[in-house]
Amino acid sequence: MTKKKSKAESLPTGLAPKVLRMECDPADLGFETTADLRSTHTMIGQDRAIDAINLAASITHKDFNIYVLGRMGMGRHETVSKLISEQAADRPAPSDWVYVNNFDAPHKPNAMQLAAGSASLLRSAMQDLVDDLANEIPALFESEEYQTQRRATEEEFGQRHEEPIAEFAERAAKEGVALLRTPMGFMLAAIIDGKPIKPEVYEALAPEKRREIDAKVERLQDQLAKVLRHGPQLEKEYRQRIEELHAGLAERVVSLRVKEVADQFKKVAEVGIYLEKVRQDMISNAELFLVSKEGTNNGPFPEVIRKFHLEPQFDRYAVNIMVSHEVSKDVAAPVVSEDLPTLHHLTGRIEHISEMGTLVTNFTLIKPGALHRANGGFLVLDAVRLLSEPYAWEALKRSLQSQSISITSLGDRLGLVSTVSLEPDPIPLNLRVVLIGDRRLHMLLCLLDPEFNELFKLQADFEDDLPRTAKNTSLMARVVAGYAQQENLHPMSAAAVAALLDQAVRLADDSKKFTLQLGALKDVMREADHYAGQAGKDLITDADIAEAITQADRRASRIQERLQEAVTRKTILIDTAGSVVGQVNGLSVVGTGQHYFGRPSRITARVRMGAGKVIDIEREVELGGPLHSKGVLILGGFLSSRYARDVPMSLHASLVFEQSYGGVDGDSASSAELYALLSALSGVPIRQGLAVTGSVNQNGEVQAIGGVNEKIEGFFDTCKARRLTGEQGVLIPAANVEHLMLRHDIVEAARAGKFRVIAIKTIDEGIEALTGREAGKRKRNGAFPEGSINALVEAQLRAFAENRRRFAKNDLAPPKPEDMT
Repeated sequence: MTKKKSKAESLPTGLAPKVLRMECDPADLGFETTADLRSTHTMIGQDRAIDAINLAASITHKDFNIYVLGRMGMGRHETVSKLISEQAADRPAPSDWVYVNNFDAPHKPNAMQLAAGSASLLRSAMQDLVDDLANEIPALFESEEYQTQRRATEEEFGQRHEEPIAEFAERAAKEGVALLRTPMGFMLAAIIDGKPIKPEVYEALAPEKRREIDAKVERLQDQLAKVLRHGPQLEKEYRQRIEELHAGLAERVVSLRVKEVADQFKKVAEVGIYLEKVRQDMISNAELFLVSKEGTNNGPFPEVIRKFHLEPQFDRYAVNIMVSHEVSKDVAAPVVSEDLPTLHHLTGRIEHISEMGTLVTNFTLIKPGALHRANGGFLVLDAVRLLSEPYAWEALKRSLQSQSISITSLGDRLGLVSTVSLEPDPIPLNLRVVLIGDRRLHMLLCLLDPEFNELFKLQADFEDDLPRTAKNTSLMARVVAGYAQQENLHPMSAAAVAALLDQAVRLADDSKKFTLQLGALKDVMREADHYAGQAGKDLITDADIAEAITQADRRASRIQERLQEAVTRKTILIDTAGSVVGQVNGLSVVGTGQHYFGRPSRITARVRMGAGKVIDIEREVELGGPLHSKGVLILGGFLSSRYARDVPMSLHASLVFEQSYGGVDGDSASSAELYALLSALSGVPIRQGLAVTGSVNQNGEVQAIGGVNEKIEGFFDTCKARRLTGEQGVLIPAANVEHLMLRHDIVEAARAGKFRVIAIKTIDEGIEALTGREAGKRKRNGAFPEGSINALVEAQLRAFAENRRRFAKNDLAPPKPEDMT
């Protein structure tokens, strides 16, 4: 008498526990703690990306800018900074650039290129020049030489002014008319008895006498006007003579001081040209260095202005440094990273100040941008931030194409500001731009911006994972040791390193690979170090690593716990025991930020005679995505190609994710939907203790899916909350076995026979596991074995087709009303 098998024994054999979690053995690492290990800070597994970055940094041809693409946490910024800094260290410091006044057109400042370290010297020299002249020019105007020459000039012009007037006065006196000086000017009066006639005496004269005097005065008045007419011209000549005196006097000291500055920069022809214009302007405007001591302009500007940089009138002689490199410190090409790449932060800006309610500016208010600071070196930008700033991307492309930096105000560009502005000379540009972004953005730029591929000819694509070999395991351990040293963490035990490497495998979703998302591993190490410090340990142990991982999951699992609670309380209906026709547990992955977890969903199928349509309710209500719809359409192709191929497909089936109130996408549930359909067609119930994941093709082969670990763990948690019976498990594609890195509690449950993970390759294997009945393989005669799942399905489809044929011939006419009583 044979013993009847239990339900658990009748289930297919699950995968061995060691397959469910392939852990790293601490004994194989070859060290006790990371303190004994030679650490490394080398970026591993990124040879392709490193070669691309090195090429971009070393090639001299233009437009070989580079886009660095990859996921966050891959160490892209750190790698770029390290490699570019090494290349920059071997390059000479680039030229300094300054803006100086254009004396011919002040609104168009001149850009001047200087040797590295020379900009500060020129600015200091110009400050000293003006400070010296502010002392020396006033002293010249107070000198005896100047006073003598000025008095002589005044006497000369005074004499030239008085002589015509004296001659006229003498002629007038001969005619009996006196020339009088009054506060209002010159006045003519008749002379009687040797004295100017008084008004009352004039009135007492006879009319004939008065007319005679009036005619004489009028005639002399015309002559006086002609004499005085030369006065303004004489004043003009006097002013010109004084200006020439000032210029001639100032020229000696100005030329001497300017020559001293020119001698310091005699190797730079452009500086010499600029200083000559400065000399001419200073000679012409010597009064800028002087103000009246009493606050009035009586004398020739005797007060000294000593601090020219505090006085706006001396801005004309200033040197506005755009970029300067101190040779003693910056003996390398610059590496600039701009965290806020706005238009002004990239190309620079022109500031304005308010004067008398009006915005004004000058060349000293031109401010540099990141392109100026990085000129001759490297500029590192975040691609998303750059493209988020208005006009920044266009400005960067324009600068790279023209190989020059033109400063454009955003207000002017938009026409929002109408005020005095400048047109500075463009500065030649020679740099390498490094954009750091993700793969999707790179693809969009290649697709939508035709200029992108011309300007960014290189791409550095960072790998997501690293093969899990013995060599790479050792290398990963050294990298972990390097991070511990770099972050000043406690040394890690070999077991802790092994636990961290297991987490790296888990994050890679592949038991044969390590993730290269090293930022996530650093976070685990830092948190584990905190727990070790709280416990007063000298080492980070595997328990600290496990605690850090557990706590990180716990902090992010609020939604996961609420969903699990809803399942436990049967608010969300999920069966984990018994058997039901046309119903199966499908598995999906839910993401909340950086936390992903699996959740089971009830999938049901209902069938009837119809026109050969498989209705996807999710798609009909626009909750299903295109990939999910594709999976459902594949089910129709599978059914029509496998069963009852000699009759029309006469099936009307509906599929739905029960209690699904959000979007559904992906084809990982297509195999589960097919199992539900086969169960509904065959009438054979499906074990509810088993959940299913995997996509299917039209040949009935089960294909790999993503998130397999999370999906298994999600169903395990549901089963555990209701009590593990040993009849529960998950069906996964055989191709996903290599991706397994399950939690310890699931491995222990599998070892105890309370939970199993079953790998399948075909739909036939899956339906046999779910129903406990043979799927059946078509025989030579074309029929499936009697009683098999496939035979029952085909029989049902043939019955639908026959009933449809009979219905079309009215053989299955609707019953009459009297027959229904």
